Amino acid sequence: MSDEEHHFESKADAGASKTYPQQAGTIRKNGYIVIKGRPCKVVEVSTSKTGKHGHAKCHFVGIDIFTAKKLEDIVPSSHNCDVPHVNRTDYQLIDISEDGFVSLLTDSGDTKDDLRLPTDENLLKQICALKDIGPK
Repeated sequence: MSDEEHHFESKADAGASKTYPQQAGTIRKNGYIVIKGRPCKVVEVSTSKTGKHGHAKCHFVGIDIFTAKKLEDIVPSSHNCDVPHVNRTDYQLIDISEDGFVSLLTDSGDTKDDLRLPTDENLLKQICALKDIGPK
């Protein structure tokens, strides 16, 4: 055995990344992009021609998927942008309990009972009204 100690430094992270790199020129409308640290759905993309400094620019307009705020960014089309991993899951509403939790049906037939109703009054009224007129 050797008296030397071996040190290994890993740059890898054990957890999965929340984003992945994608070239700005390949991102299209209705795709997703991270703008100013916020995950956004792209609602408008425009590309300028190559200018005197050699890079075509992509102008992105996106809507934050959590706050619905409009954000904009301009990136050279050959550079990489962060794109969030987005998974959308649809549930069917079964019931609304007295304590403000909803009972949801998943695609696999299981129930999900750990989701609380939103505190926004307008959204709460919409959910309750749709539950009453939905299929029984």
